[in-house]
Amino acid sequence: MNARKKPPAPGTTTVTEVAKMAGVSVSTVSRILNGSARVADDKREAVEKAIAALNFKPNLFAQSLKRGSSMTVGVLVQAVESPFFNETLRGIEDALSGTGYAPLIVSGHWNANEEAERIRLLSARRVDGLILLSGHLDDEEVIAFSEHLPIIAAGRRLESPRAASLRLDNVEGGRLATRHLISLGHTRIAHISGPADHIDAVERLSGYRLALEEAGLAFDPGLVVQGDFREGGGLLALNQLLDRGHPFSALFASNDQAAYGARLALYRRGIRVPEDISLIGFDDLPSSSYTTPPLTTIRQPVYEMGCQAARALLSLIAGKSVSLELPPLELVIRETTQRLR
Repeated sequence: MNARKKPPAPGTTTVTEVAKMAGVSVSTVSRILNGSARVADDKREAVEKAIAALNFKPNLFAQSLKRGSSMTVGVLVQAVESPFFNETLRGIEDALSGTGYAPLIVSGHWNANEEAERIRLLSARRVDGLILLSGHLDDEEVIAFSEHLPIIAAGRRLESPRAASLRLDNVEGGRLATRHLISLGHTRIAHISGPADHIDAVERLSGYRLALEEAGLAFDPGLVVQGDFREGGGLLALNQLLDRGHPFSALFASNDQAAYGARLALYRRGIRVPEDISLIGFDDLPSSSYTTPPLTTIRQPVYEMGCQAARALLSLIAGKSVSLELPPLELVIRETTQRLR
């Protein structure tokens, strides 16, 4: 009994073998693979059949040398474990799907020196462009790097021929969150801020203060505790707020992860949400629909940001101009906020 012959392993077949099976020249196979010239339909069909039969996979590295393009884009995130960055990366991957480009992802860990080193690493890997997701590099440094490769940067305002930026109005987001609590009758509203060196955190705190001022409510520094945008930081910050003894009926956490930690601290203290304290976050991460109770929050178009960043970068790589406009921030009311009784 004859065993069925297995196709060759990918990468073991050469262009010469494909040409021989298809009955065409090697140059014809190369033109079909590169899409560089028109080829008769019968020859194209023969080559495609040979490629399938031989399980042929082109040598991408060799092709990139010929094109002068690696067909990869670098993505510099700050913390790959963060669900916020995970959603953005999902948008980037989906937008690149079917384009022939693949992302190469590295972390900067909120350290300007490390971010610069990672960008140099990506440049040495000959990526065709870079998506920079937040970070502590100065705008001037980012623009300097863009002289060597096109860059799309989130959380900045850049003006450069080879760099463009995506930025959300975090002041308005903080204002929107605080105004929602005020509209429910809350006047003693606490805030867990983010790290003092993160512009997003600073702007959300500004929005919180602006909403209080607009409502004629005094700002009480005793109701603000700095967190770190993480669950553990939210838990510790909430405990600090309670230990201070300053009464409050509502809490605005600077991001959803901080809100998760604060919710746990309230649960451990026997404080009900929203019956005793209303709680609102910022981001609208996927998990926020499934907390107990589901979290009221400010929705950032995080996935859309990833999609737009990837598409804009491909336009820059192609030498085209880009126009970036994200959907506005949105209040998502769920079950952690209610009218003050």
